[in-house]
Amino acid sequence: MQKWIMSGLFFAACAFAVILMFTLPGKAEVAEENKPTMPEVQMDAASAEATVKKANCITCHGDQLQGGVGPSLQQEGGKHDAEEIFTIVTKGRGQMPSFKDKLAPEEIANVAMWLAEKK
Repeated sequence: MQKWIMSGLFFAACAFAVILMFTLPGKAEVAEENKPTMPEVQMDAASAEATVKKANCITCHGDQLQGGVGPSLQQEGGKHDAEEIFTIVTKGRGQMPSFKDKLAPEEIANVAMWLAEKK
């Protein structure tokens, strides 16, 4: 009798695992859901530079964006497009903190577009 109960529980656990395997989203779907969307803004270089100073980016990236504690951003547009830069600044990455609570999405988008032009 005990063998039948254990076999039934094992079968139920396997069936549950198969159901979860086909219904839960994969890494790609989860990453796409969590990706912030960049708002449409008109790029303003002066405003972007002011935002960089306001957010204290120069503390890690230098006053000329030459790098220091953080990497150089002088040719960031050659490595990432504006959408990628927007995601990095919004969510943070590695040692870089997230700025979604410190800056408005429009400010981040303006900085991302400004940095994307630096090639």
